[in-house]
Amino acid sequence: MKEVNIESLHLNPMTLISDEWMLLTAGTKEGFNSMTCSWGHLGSIWGKYSAVCYVRPQRYTKEFLDREELYTISFYSSEHKNDMAYIGSHSGRDTDKLSGIALTPAFGEGYTYYQEAKLVLVCRKLYRAPILAEAILDRDIPENYYPEKDYHDMYIGEIVKVLVADDAKFV
Repeated sequence: MKEVNIESLHLNPMTLISDEWMLLTAGTKEGFNSMTCSWGHLGSIWGKYSAVCYVRPQRYTKEFLDREELYTISFYSSEHKNDMAYIGSHSGRDTDKLSGIALTPAFGEGYTYYQEAKLVLVCRKLYRAPILAEAILDRDIPENYYPEKDYHDMYIGEIVKVLVADDAKFV
């Protein structure tokens, strides 16, 4: 992987996040966890390039995300879709996720990602806030997405480093 300037990226965040999915990983070599996400945003806020992700309160990854300053959002080629599905359907609280996937952890200073990623965004937490039921204007959303009333927390992170696989077509 090579580090690139964020402004050199050429990508479609709509399909990258919702169709291809992303892995949110928080923690360090001493302990980390990942979860699959298909909700998120890439953009800018407060004069910083940013990534937004959403995490339900019961997700094990949230414990790591709340504890650490940095986290990563990473994207993979279609050959790793099964790995991402496995990570999204198994809890690291109960399972050694690494034993069920073909991804290799890699560690930076204060963050974790996987060597097989085609794109890694290293983010520094800027903001966390709960999604509030009373603030949802479309009344179908709570019924369709929150029957258990387990509203997500939203995390906004400043993208502080971008890593791209040597063969990736993002730059």
